[in-house]
Parts: sequence; C-alpha cells; structure tokens
Amino acid sequence: MAIDYLQTPLRLEVQQQHANLCNTCVIVPAPLVSIVYQQVLKAQQASVQAPGFRKGTVPLEYIAQNFKASLVEHLKEFLFNYFVINFLHQELRAQKYLIAGEPRLENIVANPEGEARFTFQVNTLPTIPLAEWKYLPFKAPKRKKYKDLDRQVETFVKDELTSLEAHKHDHAQINDWVNFDICLVDNDHQPIVQNYQENLWLKLGDEEADKPLRALFLDKTIGTTFYTQSREIQNYFSNQIDTNYIFAITITDILHHNFFCLDQFKRYFKLKNSKDVYQKLIEVFSYRNDLSLRRSIAEESLKLLTLKHRFEVPSYLILRQQSKVLDAVQNNPDYHVYRMQKDFTRRVQQLAEKQIREMLMLDQISYNENIDISNLDVKHYLNLIKRPRTKEFIYFDPPISKLKGQEMLFTAQELKQACLREKTLNHMIFHLTKA
Repeated sequence: MAIDYLQTPLRLEVQQQHANLCNTCVIVPAPLVSIVYQQVLKAQQASVQAPGFRKGTVPLEYIAQNFKASLVEHLKEFLFNYFVINFLHQELRAQKYLIAGEPRLENIVANPEGEARFTFQVNTLPTIPLAEWKYLPFKAPKRKKYKDLDRQVETFVKDELTSLEAHKHDHAQINDWVNFDICLVDNDHQPIVQNYQENLWLKLGDEEADKPLRALFLDKTIGTTFYTQSREIQNYFSNQIDTNYIFAITITDILHHNFFCLDQFKRYFKLKNSKDVYQKLIEVFSYRNDLSLRRSIAEESLKLLTLKHRFEVPSYLILRQQSKVLDAVQNNPDYHVYRMQKDFTRRVQQLAEKQIREMLMLDQISYNENIDISNLDVKHYLNLIKRPRTKEFIYFDPPISKLKGQEMLFTAQELKQACLREKTLNHMIFHLTKA
C-alpha cells in the first residue's frame, strides 16, 4: 500500500556553525524509508536464489537478513538520488541561503525500521548588502550601424520561420529536449509514494551510446505515459546493485530542435513586438573586438555592480573555480599558446575570482528581488542554446550535457539553478538600461 508523500514530507534541519559554514540534515521520515525498502526487497526477490526455494519465491525475511548490508547501502543511494538531493537544493534556495559551492555529503544514517538522515556541510556567505543598484548610472555599449547586421538578422528570422512552417509533427525527434515526470511504481503500476515524482530533462542524442535512452522517447508526444525497466534509468538512481524497478514516465514537454522558437525568445526577454525582437537579436550579431554586443552589455553591467559592492570571496572558492576555468581552457585549440604566456596562471586566477563574484552577486540579487524560476523558464533557456548565435545570450557556461560521449539526464532543479542566474542577469540589465 502506497503512502502519501504530502502526509510524510522530508524535513530540513540547519545548524549554523559559523558565518561561512552550516551543517544541514535532510530527514527522510520512517514511513517513507520503510515503503521504499519493501520495494527494494521485492525487487531483489525476483533474482535471489537460495537452497530449498524456487527462484522468485525466497521469503522477504530471508533476503532482509542475509543481504542487509548491501541492501541498506543501495537504499541510501536510492533515497539520495530520488528524494534528497533535489529537496536539499530546493529548500536552501527557498530559505535564501547564499551558498558558496556545492553542498558536501558528510554522513548518512539509515536503517529500514527508522528515519534516514543525510548530513551535508554547506559553505555559506553572509548577506551581501546591496545599495540601490537599479539607479546606478550605466551607459550600455551601442551596436554597430552596419546595414549588413540588419540583413543578417532578417535572414536568421526568415530561416527560422521557414523551419517552423516546415515543422509538421509534435513527436520527439533526435536532438530534441524532452521534459518528463518519473515515478517509482509497483507491479500493478501504482505509485509506491503517492503525490511524488521527479522531474527530469534529457536531450535525445544522435550517438550510438544514446540509443537506449533515445529509444524510450523517440516518436512519443506530450502527455504520453509509459512504463519502463530501462537499465539506464535504473543506473541513474543507483548502481550499487542490479535492480529491476518499474518507473512510470509521463512526457510533460518537448523542445524541438529543428526550429528556433521566436515566440519563446520574445517571452524570455519580455519583448513587446517584432521590432523589439530584431533589436534584441542584433545584440548577438554586432561584434567589436571579437566580443558580441550582448556579451559587452553583460560584462559592463556586472563590472559596475561588483565594483560598487565589494565583499570578501573565500580563497577555496577561487581555487575551485580556477580548476573549472582550466578545464574549459584546455579544450581550446589555442590552449598551448595561452599556457606559454608568463602571466597565464595570474590571468586564470583573476578570471576565476571575477566569475565567482559575479555568480554570488547575482544569487544575492535573485533573493532580494524574489526572482522565481519555472520549467517554462528552463524551456526558454534551452531554446537559446539550440543555435550557436543565440547561445551568445547565455552568459555563464551551460551545464555540460554529455558524459563520455553520452547525453545525461538532468534534474529540473539542476537546470533551474543555471537558468536562475541568467534570468537574474536579464532582470539586472533591464533595470540598468531602461532609463
């Protein structure tokens, strides 16, 4: 019998250790742990063999007694991936903690008969006091006046409208992004936990490694529900042991790749008419010194705010960001040329500190301005990264969707964090330039 998630919700306890560190504990209530563990036992029953019992008939008590250690480890991993990590990020954002880096899992205490406790260390920063930033004097860089830029925008819009007109289907195809709810169900396809499902995104890749996941969604439409025991889905939630859980998947949205949606672009930037759409698109067609107008506007506006609001950035954050910068630079064909420059290390450090300051500043503004984020915002964000040109509207590097050549599953919360900073940046630019 399923339990109701709304009646037994997860809880978050936060203990501030000092100004820059707090211990957080996500508590999974005992009824929720128990029902998931029962499902773990039933799933193992199908494969466990024991003397005196036919395959599939070994008593659950025997399985629980003889395989407890490995099953509890699996239980911890499944609870973490299915319930805990998204809840943690969602609650920390809802309670407006200014987080420095990712939460670090310190300990898990769980047993099938009681609640489970997942303890994290979270580095936090004190609130950044923001002045009346909306009224700071800001002179935005101007576009180049070349008529050819207008023609390029007109051609871009015409081509995308032609692609939209040629788009005759609603089913998912290769390179589309698919958004779906996923829910653990029993053999009768009833939810194990009522009123709970995870929301995930997946890009349908075109590589051979993408084939198993791609096959689940290819040619399906919004609103379709199907049931799967896909190995890739099993491994996403746990790779401690082999499982054969049944998951119900309901497709909630599809972002088609074969056209750039101008209506979504218009809504994303709150543009009023076609003229505004053209003027906004000019920002990624007008370049000066290899830098797009859009990038220049974002750089200058962030520079203004970070100069006006000085705050201390922990050195460990800069070091972590340096590592990410180096990873990105190493993928550049000119990496070895950059590496030979005598001030290379200093420049990497400066860039890392600049990026950290910008991210923390935007996180603080998003809290102060009560900027929220939805799956529709994520869809508009992903629309921008469809085309190399419109990807210039994304200031921070989008999450890497591939791992070892294979498209990865993303939780909605994971994409929302990236999307939130971009939405906050747009909010900031809007106020600084509206005068």
